Amino acid sequence: MNFVMPAFAAAIILFAFIRRVPVFDVFLEGVREGAQTLLQIAPTLLGLVFAVSLLRASGAIEVLCRLLSPVADAVGFPAEVVPMAMLRPVSGGGSTALLVSVFEENGPDSFAGRVASVLAGSSETTFFAVTMYYGSVGVRNIRHTLLAAVAADLTAMVMSAVLVRTFFS
Repeated sequence: MNFVMPAFAAAIILFAFIRRVPVFDVFLEGVREGAQTLLQIAPTLLGLVFAVSLLRASGAIEVLCRLLSPVADAVGFPAEVVPMAMLRPVSGGGSTALLVSVFEENGPDSFAGRVASVLAGSSETTFFAVTMYYGSVGVRNIRHTLLAAVAADLTAMVMSAVLVRTFFS
């Protein structure tokens, strides 16, 4: 199975030679465009990483989770999953770590574990995606994108609990 990627690369290069495409020149042009894109999105991406680090280090996420726990209980959303739900729109890696934590503390087949699984599979790292996609093409006015994306995240939160309760109760 280790031969698949080298074989794929060789097939592309062979096809390019047959079509008389200057392979190395096209490769260098792609690298230049990629580097320019990286330079365009780097400040925004660094700002997002800084904001997430600041919120984690300050304890703001924990305070917000404690404030939202009664609301989560009232709508039937497990309090153990609230931190993951708060972090999911911002950080995929951080929310995955919290998903594993929910599994370790409650078990993957518990109500909280199932809700966390459905939420992880049905939600997006909204702020990261908006930052990357809009930042890479230079869009400054995101208009209604953020509101719609946050509404989708909230819908994923509510529906994950509703669907797990419906199908596993």
